Amino acid sequence: EEMSAVILAADDVNVALNVGFGIIAAMMIFAAISVVTSKNVVHAALWLVMVLAGMAAQYILAGAEFVAASQVLVYIGAVMVLFLFGIMLTRAQIGREAGLNNKQWALGVPVAVIVFGLLGWVIIDAYGDDVLPETTPTPTVELSDQFLDIYLLPFLAISFILLAAAIGAIVLARKD
Repeated sequence: EEMSAVILAADDVNVALNVGFGIIAAMMIFAAISVVTSKNVVHAALWLVMVLAGMAAQYILAGAEFVAASQVLVYIGAVMVLFLFGIMLTRAQIGREAGLNNKQWALGVPVAVIVFGLLGWVIIDAYGDDVLPETTPTPTVELSDQFLDIYLLPFLAISFILLAAAIGAIVLARKD
């Protein structure tokens, strides 16, 4: 009887993880579609931040907290800031831009649906009813302590120096 309670508790956790995965995946799909359909370049970059944040949330659900923190620091913190600075420095129009869509975009929609269906069929055909083995996550505490213990202060200091340099470059480049 006690063993069945433990099995039920594990099944409840799996159901909760599956529900969380579904909610986060739906948010990521909506944000990814918004990246492609947005007519404002800055808004597209911010929707991409939502997709990358959803990926970090998926890593947390998988028990990989260090990878999730790395995802936030590297992709959301660095790459997206680089994208936004690139948008500002190239003097791209900040608001809505006309003429961004290709005239043959309607051909791309059925091609995308066919490719999505084909990839789904291949994945289902290849893996079918396979179940991932139950494993314990590898501890990442030692790895994160090793990287963030003595190098945290220099990492933060250099990030502020780079931020000041990037803001200075924007001020110099955007003078009208």
